[in-house]
Amino acid sequence: MKNTVFTGAATAIVTPLTKDGIDYEAFGRLIDWQLESGIDAIVAVGTTGEGSTLDDKEHKDAIRFCVERVGGRVPVIAGTGSNDIAYAISLTKFACEVGADAMLLVTPYYNKATQKGMIESFRAIADASTKPCILYNVPSRTGCNLLPSSVAVLAEHPNIVGIKEASGNISQIAELAALVGDKIDIYSGNDDQIVPILSLGGKGVISVLSNVMPRETSDMCSLFLEGRVAEARELQLRLLPLINALFSEVNPIPVKAAVSAMGYGENYLRLPLTPMEPTNETKLLAIMKEEGII
Repeated sequence: MKNTVFTGAATAIVTPLTKDGIDYEAFGRLIDWQLESGIDAIVAVGTTGEGSTLDDKEHKDAIRFCVERVGGRVPVIAGTGSNDIAYAISLTKFACEVGADAMLLVTPYYNKATQKGMIESFRAIADASTKPCILYNVPSRTGCNLLPSSVAVLAEHPNIVGIKEASGNISQIAELAALVGDKIDIYSGNDDQIVPILSLGGKGVISVLSNVMPRETSDMCSLFLEGRVAEARELQLRLLPLINALFSEVNPIPVKAAVSAMGYGENYLRLPLTPMEPTNETKLLAIMKEEGII
């Protein structure tokens, strides 16, 4: 059994932006509030952090800033995956050097790699890493689906310790859990499936929801893992309207609007993303008010 990077809820944290670049003042306050609220880990510059539209310097600076701001209080997981594997290796080496605790490696997007191609790519990145690596399967975004049989092969690599499963396919995730056992930790990549994936032996969630409700997202995991399953289920179901609102448009469009309404930076996204449609934003903010978030 490998060492677990984290148990519970990790926030796939928003990167506050302005037209001039990263708003580090807002970013720092958001990180501080996450820690004060009891979050279990932070994922920097992943999908929610708009890593795909940050330039190389911004990407590296954001990782370094997050590591320094967190200061070892919880694990920091750096999004270092790419469809350019040489760049992913370079970024992974940098994140290791500046003190990130683990890497999040998305499946190579656009290239539409075969299972063999994905296995060899992940092995190459993990070989270059001095820190644990968590795979990230999100076929709706990448155009490729990392199959359980491939994850089972990758689980033999000493540096590959977990997977963020965002396929949405519970049957596939059950097959994965049956194949890998305790060789690799499974994390939900979908906030509406936290409790179902915990029931299959998952260790927690890498969450969008926790940008706005870190305490409750962490509590949902800890309640389940403490055996208080009915309470965890109740929380999962209570928060479904908010979760659905946060995914009413492609992530991170809604959550950027949400954290902006909470005072953490501008509601600014880089193209090809655009701000939330007014009708959807009105619904999201109304639910946030009902929950006492704003």
